[in-house]
Amino acid sequence: MHRLGRMASRIAKMLLEGRKVTVVNVEKAIITGKKHAILERYKFLISRRAFVSPKRGTVWYPRRPERIFSYTVYRMLPRHNKRWKEALKRLKVYVGVPRELEKVEKTVIEDAILREPRSRSGRIIRYMTLGELSKELTGGRLTYG
Repeated sequence: MHRLGRMASRIAKMLLEGRKVTVVNVEKAIITGKKHAILERYKFLISRRAFVSPKRGTVWYPRRPERIFSYTVYRMLPRHNKRWKEALKRLKVYVGVPRELEKVEKTVIEDAILREPRSRSGRIIRYMTLGELSKELTGGRLTYG
C-alpha cells in the first residue's frame, strides 16, 4: 500500500525529469488519518462554492480514484510555465491493471510504502484507500471496469 502524497510527489518529480509514468491499482493507494477527518476534508473540498457568484455553483473537485490521484500530482507540478502540461501528458493512471500492462515489470516506490501498521510511538496508523474514499464521495455509486 502506497501513501498518496509521497507517491504523487515522487511521480511528479519523475514527470518533470521527462519520464513517462503509468500508475496501476491506484484505488489501493492510501491516505493516512482518521476516516471521518479524511471524509470531512474531501467533502469540504467538493462542497466549496465560487466566491465570484453563488449562481456559478461549486468548484470542481474529482471523485474517482484515478482522477483524485491525477489531480494530486497536478497540484504538485509548477504551473507558471509550460512544463506542467507536458509533464501531465506523460502520466497515465489506471484503476486495476489493464491487460496490456499485466506482463510489464512494475516499479515500486519504496519510501511511499506503509510497512508497519504502527508508528514509532506505538500508535496504530489509521488510513483509508482511494477506492473507499471514492465510494463515500459518490454515495456508493462507483463501479470499476
